[in-house]
Amino acid sequence: MYRKITSAKLAPVLNSLVLAKEAGIWFEITHLVIPTLNDDFTLIRKMCVWIRDNLGKDVPLHFSRFYPHYLLKNLPPTAVETLRTARQIAGEVGLHYVYIGNVWGEEAENTYCPYDGQLLIRRVGYRILEYNIENGKCSKCGASIAGRWR
Repeated sequence: MYRKITSAKLAPVLNSLVLAKEAGIWFEITHLVIPTLNDDFTLIRKMCVWIRDNLGKDVPLHFSRFYPHYLLKNLPPTAVETLRTARQIAGEVGLHYVYIGNVWGEEAENTYCPYDGQLLIRRVGYRILEYNIENGKCSKCGASIAGRWR
């Protein structure tokens, strides 16, 4: 699908992610979920397992909603329920930080502690409304939270 739509190959992207992880670079992955093109839950599970096994459970993964535009105007917007199911699959696989993007006010744009469920960062769009991380740790249970913190 990616080669057909973008003329790109997946292997160099995956190799770059592994190299970035090995170099200690902090990064996050965004998967634009496009109806009928890459919204197959079996493939989403396979991707999540690859991320867990090759990059670790703490790499943030964003499932982003697609809206018809440019060359893909013939497709509908991604159903929010599809994004929620993808997020659920990622959680079942064991990924700690999984988000839903391009859905205004969605609870899954927030960051939660993977150990006690505490709300760590409350967001609306790109605005941070609440911040409960102290010295890189959950303010409630004290668990270390993956990321680069102020």
